[in-house]
Amino acid sequence: MSAPTRDRPAPTATRPARPPAPGRPRRAGIDVAVAAGIAAVLASAPVAAVVQGIAWLGHAAGIVAVCVAVSVLLRRAHAAVATIVALAAMLEYLVVAFTPEWFPGPAAFAEFGRLVAGAGSQISTGVPPIASTPEILLLTTAGIGVVGLIVQLVAVVGQAPAAAGVPLLAVYAVPTALTGRLLPWWAVTGAAAGFALLLLTRRGARRQLPAGVLMTAVAVVVALLAGSLFTAVGTTGRFNSGNLSASGAIGLNPFTALRGQLTRGTPADLFEVSGLPQPQYMRALTLRDFAADRGFVATAPAPGVPIGDTDLPGGAPDGTQKATVAVDNVGFRDYWLPVYGTPQRVDGLSGNWSYDPVSGIAYSTRQREESSWTQTALLQQPTADDLRAATPAPGAVDVGYLNVAGVDPRVAALTADVTRGRTNAFDKAMAVVDYFTGPNSQFHYSLATAPGAGDDALVEFLTKGRTGYCEQFATAMAVMLRTTGVPTRVAVGFTGGTVDGDRRLITSSDAHAWVEVYFNNYGWTSFDPTPLSDGRTIVPNYVQQAHEQGGSDAEPATPQDTAPQDGDTPEPTAPQDQPPPPDQPQPTADSSSWWVVPLVALGGLLVLLALVAPALQRRRLRRRRLAATAAGGPDAAEQAWSEVLAESADRGVGVPVTDTVRAAARRLVEEHDLDEPARDGLRRLVTAVETARFAAGPAAGDGPTLSASLAAVRAGIAAGTPLGLRGRLLPPSVLRRRSAAVPAPRTPAGV
Repeated sequence: MSAPTRDRPAPTATRPARPPAPGRPRRAGIDVAVAAGIAAVLASAPVAAVVQGIAWLGHAAGIVAVCVAVSVLLRRAHAAVATIVALAAMLEYLVVAFTPEWFPGPAAFAEFGRLVAGAGSQISTGVPPIASTPEILLLTTAGIGVVGLIVQLVAVVGQAPAAAGVPLLAVYAVPTALTGRLLPWWAVTGAAAGFALLLLTRRGARRQLPAGVLMTAVAVVVALLAGSLFTAVGTTGRFNSGNLSASGAIGLNPFTALRGQLTRGTPADLFEVSGLPQPQYMRALTLRDFAADRGFVATAPAPGVPIGDTDLPGGAPDGTQKATVAVDNVGFRDYWLPVYGTPQRVDGLSGNWSYDPVSGIAYSTRQREESSWTQTALLQQPTADDLRAATPAPGAVDVGYLNVAGVDPRVAALTADVTRGRTNAFDKAMAVVDYFTGPNSQFHYSLATAPGAGDDALVEFLTKGRTGYCEQFATAMAVMLRTTGVPTRVAVGFTGGTVDGDRRLITSSDAHAWVEVYFNNYGWTSFDPTPLSDGRTIVPNYVQQAHEQGGSDAEPATPQDTAPQDGDTPEPTAPQDQPPPPDQPQPTADSSSWWVVPLVALGGLLVLLALVAPALQRRRLRRRRLAATAAGGPDAAEQAWSEVLAESADRGVGVPVTDTVRAAARRLVEEHDLDEPARDGLRRLVTAVETARFAAGPAAGDGPTLSASLAAVRAGIAAGTPLGLRGRLLPPSVLRRRSAAVPAPRTPAGV
């Protein structure tokens, strides 16, 4: 067979063919696997902008090292086997690193479910950089591990190191979206260096170094643009705007938001308030529902009345003072509109807001940022004697404000000792406040403690730890008073801020939680059990009066004589087993949903396998054809010819079924610019195929000869038409088998 003549200069030298071993395709080396792992770790550098500390980096390096080790050890195994083993190894790493278990099982998956749920809550309301809690570390480690595995598949199995920059771009862009601050230069350099390292592992990288540098620069620019366009819940979604919008948001998980605001390095200005006659708590939302395994949780407010040009419903409680308060919003964006006291009217809002008078919450269906508003508020001014004289009114409040279902009996026993001798709700509330903040108290305020939730954490806080921040103190006081039959709720918002001329400046460091106790005729009244030492505590006049009066005849108990023993279980005044109201869902244990994590992991594995299935099928067919060719026999020539057509089809050059073998060969020579060794190998293959199809004798050439010819043709096609990423991951020879099919053998009479 002779190749068609074309007007092109004759090659000065031929390229020696490097045929792969029979039955095994080429595969990237160990250096590519290691480079891909290093690139994944380098590209994760921007995570430092959204997660505090460097603990995440150690876990990221650890799980990527596991992935690289599996890739190196199983580099000669089937890609599906290596992928499954890598996923299992990474799962084992997560189990050992983040659970008390040693192997995956129901208990480990239950712990994963709890951590993932906690991470979701922290992400939805946290302010970058957020604390490197076990929940956040699990999420970042698993995410970086998945990216590292994808990079390994693309760079090592797919033999496309440059294309592995695409998943690296995701790791780079997400932190860009999650922080409103400029990322540090080393974060950008790390991501770019990781991508450049992948480029250097490509064949011919030295000849294409300028193009590689250009691609690296483009990747950085695209990542910056992606980070400026993408948004995320609870964050600004901008790269370098300087806007602190939403930095003080309460969000849907208020306690997580409080901790994030209080631990941020530089406080963010939120509000400028004028018109307040004295410092007041600024309430964003209230919490009624208490779950023994989670603490106080936020639920959707009841359908309220629209906030507009009319007065809000609700009468004026006794002992209130009317005030008109002007609020300028500096940087607050949330579902909740902070209000003072009992709002009678709110003017100047541009969005759709509603007010629920039962919970005292002003809310919207989506996060909004109002520039300013004016509120007419009724501020509480009862005296200590007024509250002492307030008589209980059965049915005046929802029974949910008395719920203590699941609370450890030791909490009720402790409360009974603390409130001994107190006969009314006000004196009981003052006894609990003094228990936490009085001169004999052994409780301390600190942000260094882990957030509390559940009955065991409450008992630990009350009897042993005695250190926490506003979440623990407010939760403890509210639950303790409920065990004595006093209706309570936890309020979340901001303290009075600092005086700035004729205004008050409220910042993110003023975020706070306190307790509101219900008194008949006076409504919800504020008490603060947190022993703050920075001057942010607001002392209402009725609390100050109670201190000046010396309280009731009974002295408040001290922690030394109130720490109950495990066997102390006196009956509390209020029933312990009162169920939550019927319109609220019952809390469920995390262990009941342990199957969610493995189900999601299985779904992800199935999606991953579906994506790589065409490439795996192509490798299987290639190995089978190469093995059949090397073995010789009647079908060897046909198998070799099928592999040649498949190699061409994967590069976008299909052969019509109407072409003869020789016509197909001429098409291959022209389209792929085959060199002389490849042409010689193609001539031998064509002869062998025609002999096998149309001659009665055995096929021309034995197995080794056919294998050598096939290797030369494959090398020539690869040199003339490099295989792109699409051809590797979605090979047309597998997806469109018919277009590259070999015509059925014809009898000599049909030639």
